[in-house]
Amino acid sequence: MLSSESAKTVTATLPAVSGAIGEITALFYEKLFAAHPELLRDLFNRGNQANGSQRQALAGSIAAFARHLVADPDGRPDTMLARTAHKHASLGVREDQYPIVREHLFAAIAEVLGDAVTDEVVRAWDEVYWLMAHALVAIEKRLSTEAGVQDGEVWRPYRVAGRIQETDEVATFLLQPADGAPVPPSRPGQYVSVQVQLPDGARQIRQYSLSGQPDGGLQISVKRVAAVRRAGAPSEDPAGEVSGHLHAHVHGGEILYVSPPFGDVVLSEDSAGPLLFASAGIGCTPMIGMLSHLAAAGSRRRIITAHADRSPAAHPFRTDLHRLTDKLTHATAELWYEEGLQGGEGLRDGEELQAGEELRDGEGLRRDRDEAEEGTAPDRMAAETVTVRTGLMDLTQLAIPAGTTAYLCGPVPFMKAARAQLLASGVPAAQIHHEVFGPDLGL
Repeated sequence: MLSSESAKTVTATLPAVSGAIGEITALFYEKLFAAHPELLRDLFNRGNQANGSQRQALAGSIAAFARHLVADPDGRPDTMLARTAHKHASLGVREDQYPIVREHLFAAIAEVLGDAVTDEVVRAWDEVYWLMAHALVAIEKRLSTEAGVQDGEVWRPYRVAGRIQETDEVATFLLQPADGAPVPPSRPGQYVSVQVQLPDGARQIRQYSLSGQPDGGLQISVKRVAAVRRAGAPSEDPAGEVSGHLHAHVHGGEILYVSPPFGDVVLSEDSAGPLLFASAGIGCTPMIGMLSHLAAAGSRRRIITAHADRSPAAHPFRTDLHRLTDKLTHATAELWYEEGLQGGEGLRDGEELQAGEELRDGEGLRRDRDEAEEGTAPDRMAAETVTVRTGLMDLTQLAIPAGTTAYLCGPVPFMKAARAQLLASGVPAAQIHHEVFGPDLGL
């Protein structure tokens, strides 16, 4: 609850703070890492710091929270903070780190805004900060308790039991607890954090969606992130440190330190209503995890899986998608490939793949671990197909049933376009959920 006096001050100063928030957060991180270099080395994503995306995310979250408090001083912020709390819990963020953040954040505010930062302004924004911090701490403690871990003590050793090369850029790692204890429960769509020690001694952390449900373990799928230059950027974004390490050095038998599963974008099982999964590139990982769960449960829900990729060869889990679609009674798959289908890939652009057929890429990708699950439901939809198109995904081409709940995952520009197409197709905004890999800059 924000006090009335602080609400007035925050309202009056919000435009100035918002206008300078980018400069404030850049200076904040500079001060924070100068005083606590271990946080950059062992907690914060060095790649996201280098390209500025973490700064944008922090700026957006602070401004959004302040606007929320001003608009509804008595409201509960739990819903808007849930995603951040899940991220913090999976990273092992501790309660005693919040005063450190406050110290350097307010020092940056004072330095950037100068004389405008009066005692009254400090008191008002201090109230905003601690309302946000205390709410996050409360949610994070609850999540940690539910996961069976102590505050910040999330890391557990897992042995890499196997590796499957999905595509040239994507590998799946099968993980089993090294201590022999049971695997923690998870919900379809959740992720785990993985901590690896890099050659320079840094213990960097990344989060990866659970892409399947192997017995007695966890399954993650990792895309090797290459260096890339964004339009207008002064330098290229660096290659992924952790993904590069996993691809180059982890082949089986190694120990990785992994958090319990967290994440608030999870499959809704409160109803039997239709589902739509829309993904691009490596965004298919949480979707294939949800689809695997539905297939294992023998779901009879109407399911549309839509995926966009460069080409069939670049599409992770393509064979799995066909198998799971074939197994589910009321499921279809809609695929878009920018480069289209090349010779020998077994399907012409726009052609429909009948239930039980497979679009082959000549690489012999297999799922020996799933052979026991093969089989086609006897009462499938008569028109069950996998349809392949050339170009960019366009969800307005699909007949989306009323009452559909949609899940999106992929690059932010893709999700913005997909969300707009779903809204245009009549899907209510409240029924569209999205997962972001990396800092959530909003849709």
